[in-house]
Amino acid sequence: MNWLNDNVNVLTLIGAAAILILTIGVAGKYIKQMKTDKSGGELTGDNWDGVGEYKNPLPIGWSLSFIGTMIWALWYFFMGYPLGTFSQIGQYNEEVTQYNQKFESKWANPDHATLMGMGEGVFLVQCAPCHGITGDGMNGKAADLTKFGTEQFIVNVVLHGSKGQGYPLGEMPAGMLDESSAKAVAAYITQDISKTGTKHPELVETGKALFATCAACHGADGKGMGGSAPDLANFNKAGFVVSILNHGKKGVIGEMPAFNDGRLTKVQKIAVGTYVDSLHE
Repeated sequence: MNWLNDNVNVLTLIGAAAILILTIGVAGKYIKQMKTDKSGGELTGDNWDGVGEYKNPLPIGWSLSFIGTMIWALWYFFMGYPLGTFSQIGQYNEEVTQYNQKFESKWANPDHATLMGMGEGVFLVQCAPCHGITGDGMNGKAADLTKFGTEQFIVNVVLHGSKGQGYPLGEMPAGMLDESSAKAVAAYITQDISKTGTKHPELVETGKALFATCAACHGADGKGMGGSAPDLANFNKAGFVVSILNHGKKGVIGEMPAFNDGRLTKVQKIAVGTYVDSLHE
């Protein structure tokens, strides 16, 4: 790539060179003065443990550099930046947008095998460094993805709370129900709300009555009241993974970013969720 063929790059390089020259010149001048000049002038009258302050004027070199930088910035943003002309940066952004549109169109209705292959590729690059190749969280360093979407996962969330997803209604506190009640609520959610099926159908009715504690945030239907809280109706492994990818999460080893900045398309998120769904315990 020829950097000088792009007006944006040329302007950026000129600005960088000017700032570098000014920095070296001004710094050199005042370092030299520090070695030769002696303090003097009128004191301000303030005194801190015997240390006074002179009423010295603002250094001319610093003032000119500051004003020049401000003038350059205003000119660059309002006049110098070629908004209506060719830019390699703009061309790159347009090409990325066009490619993503073609990608979404091509894979609008992928079959399960395609989602698995696509999801595995994205998972190994984006997720495995923290969650491990097998998705087990590498001994607690990150979330164990093999347990997502299960009844036991819901029980753990009810008992220990959930933090770091940034929903409007805030974080879910720990200890809202005891373990037996949490199991009943998990049975109700998986049986009647997410409809993924429960291993404890005998607890569903009890869980339905206890769900009133959860409905305050998740809504009576469990759908999260328009995005104010997680949608429990979409609480299968694939759906929950997509939700995490959209919102991000604060974990033990750091903060997982929200993948809603164009790094992953909608179908890629679904593919990752489909692949994680295959990571059984």
